[in-house]
Amino acid sequence: MRAAGQVDPPSNVQEQRVRRTAAGIAGLSVIAGTLFAGGAMAGVVPDPVVDGPGPVSLSPLGSYETGVFEESAAEIVAWHLQSKRLLVVNAADATVEVLDGKNPRKPRKLFNLDTAGVKSADGSRVPDTAVANSVAVRADGLGVVAVEASPKTDRGWLVFFDAKSKGKKRGKVFGAVRVGAQPDMVTLTPDGTRAVVANEGEPAEDYSVDPQGSIAVVTLPKKMKAPRQKAVRTAGFGAYEGARLPKGVRIFGGREDAGTGTPAKPVSENLEPEYVAVDAASKRAYVTLQEANAIAVVNLRKARVTKIFGLGTVDQRKVKLDASDRDGRINRRTWPVEAFRLPDAIATFQVGRRTYLVTADEGDSRDWEGYSEEVRVKDLGEDGLAPVCESVAAEAGMSVAELQEDENLGRYKITVSAGLRADGSCYDQLHGFGGRGFSIWTPQGKLVSSSKDGFEAVTARAMPESFNSDHAETEFDARSDDKGPEPEGVTVGKVGKKTYVFTSLERVGGVMIHDVTRPAKPKFVRYVNNRDFAHSGAEGLASAGDLGPEGITFVPRKDSPLKRPMVVIGNEVSGTTTFFRVDLLR
Repeated sequence: MRAAGQVDPPSNVQEQRVRRTAAGIAGLSVIAGTLFAGGAMAGVVPDPVVDGPGPVSLSPLGSYETGVFEESAAEIVAWHLQSKRLLVVNAADATVEVLDGKNPRKPRKLFNLDTAGVKSADGSRVPDTAVANSVAVRADGLGVVAVEASPKTDRGWLVFFDAKSKGKKRGKVFGAVRVGAQPDMVTLTPDGTRAVVANEGEPAEDYSVDPQGSIAVVTLPKKMKAPRQKAVRTAGFGAYEGARLPKGVRIFGGREDAGTGTPAKPVSENLEPEYVAVDAASKRAYVTLQEANAIAVVNLRKARVTKIFGLGTVDQRKVKLDASDRDGRINRRTWPVEAFRLPDAIATFQVGRRTYLVTADEGDSRDWEGYSEEVRVKDLGEDGLAPVCESVAAEAGMSVAELQEDENLGRYKITVSAGLRADGSCYDQLHGFGGRGFSIWTPQGKLVSSSKDGFEAVTARAMPESFNSDHAETEFDARSDDKGPEPEGVTVGKVGKKTYVFTSLERVGGVMIHDVTRPAKPKFVRYVNNRDFAHSGAEGLASAGDLGPEGITFVPRKDSPLKRPMVVIGNEVSGTTTFFRVDLLR
């Protein structure tokens, strides 16, 4: 007898037949006449995966294709209302591509913004080896690009340009300012007065250098021009060194564990800001500290970190997951594991007068040449690692040897940085990477709700033959041992009178839509995946659709050329940027 949550392996991935709920098919038929008339269009697959009852769905309209596979040719996206242009970070070419989005069914490239050679206010110049990481744009067209130095451990830049420039002046650059090491994400306050930058400060591969993480707060001029260097203020983490660090914030690894030095400020070096969301009402920014499993709160007026709070774990004893890529089936069940959420993207939203945060709980680890926290459960007890405690295996109703078999928990990736018994004899707690969903928080750090095991439950139903596939290749169950669908991006928008969270899944692809009008009780609405799993790898790129969604943005109805809301996604593996219409199904 098959256990609950188990599905037999697929017979043939290439002959996949996507299963949908009856409501899903009915909803798709509403839009099929306009979407698929005349056959498939470039970047839009003829039969996207659709699952869920509605009432909101996404229709892929058109896609801009770079033709570059698995080189991060489309990452972060930013929409400019006045010019109807989309700014797309193309890390493969170290540029920002400016697309004409007046007709979302046929987006076309206008020009590239090349940051190389731009002179900074501090006297430096952006070198040819620099990498564009993120982009944002103000209402008047002032574009801002976060640029990483080479090596990444050096300080980076913000480059300012005219996003609505035309003719001979198109791509006009105003200048740059210097910020911290590895500026990974930039956003603007809603009033356009400040740019806020997450300076991630990752270590060198060998941990010879590990710069301090920080958040830059840059006061922007009212006119279209670059600010002066003195407009840059930096919020660091020096106030949280030692015993002042709140409990639940992961501080581990670093140069001391790598054997390359003893930092004077280990917390500041350890914390790596990843993503920023701004709350206009409070004039605060909320910054994910991904590897630390925490969020920093930044007072923008003072450019100061005022609070850090840890995000806890997902108790996989209560929340199901598929933990093995070697069992030949979908096997969603509980295990004696606590998974760190480790979020990537974060967004804020308001319901009534209350502010909430939502995080995409991707699960990123430290895995460098000089230090790695990653091991598989079956590695414990080998090569000098402490074994699994028998009490852990007993929770699963198994012996330690059975627990560590590939088809059970043996392939599942955990961290060695936590869970070791105080006497060092064995691991009495197993900590995995990633919550495999989203979480909703109060600004004070209280967990309000989460998607629990919903993402894997939906994808198992919607596309069982490609469940937990990777992004570059179609392969059944390939990611079950390692973060599953891997939520990457998150954005929030209002459709009608309700508020929805849109979460992109980096590995298997697609977007999950949830109604969060009642934040304590999020409701699954729809899953849409513009991907054809019959086509795989670089050879199938032209027909595969969207692979590896990275940046996602919501365009409200009033800002959309369609006069209906849109969602736009940059896909780093397929190098495509795809426009989706948001449909309110009747």
